[in-house]
Amino acid sequence: MKKCSSIDTDDILYKIIAEGVKAGKIKVSGIVCPQDERPDNSETEDIVINTITVTHDKPQSGTSNVNIYVSDKKVKIRGREQRKACRERLREIGDAVVAYLEAQNIADLEFWIESDIVVKEQQVYQHYRNLRIGWNIH
Repeated sequence: MKKCSSIDTDDILYKIIAEGVKAGKIKVSGIVCPQDERPDNSETEDIVINTITVTHDKPQSGTSNVNIYVSDKKVKIRGREQRKACRERLREIGDAVVAYLEAQNIADLEFWIESDIVVKEQQVYQHYRNLRIGWNIH
């Protein structure tokens, strides 16, 4: 495989995950997109892809993120309505993404899930599940 840039790795992940959504293996109410293309104030379930780093030596290695955004749900705790993570949807979508990624076999390329964490989005009523992806590109 030729040398990859961070744009290339974003495109690879985008293509894989978008195929999973189109095939119905991953079900979201929103879109799959690179980081800068998520609509402002989106309230849909969106999957956002970005690459942190890709080395230029051969074989290349790198790290990307797949962030799965889900709007918080309203719950009553001690009589007060609050917004909390919708853990059920974060689990369902994230597990589908992980299963779909793990089923892929791409020549000259290997990737794996390095870490998996849920993060509160401070500016809106959403949480996202961050899947950190490690790469080796031969």
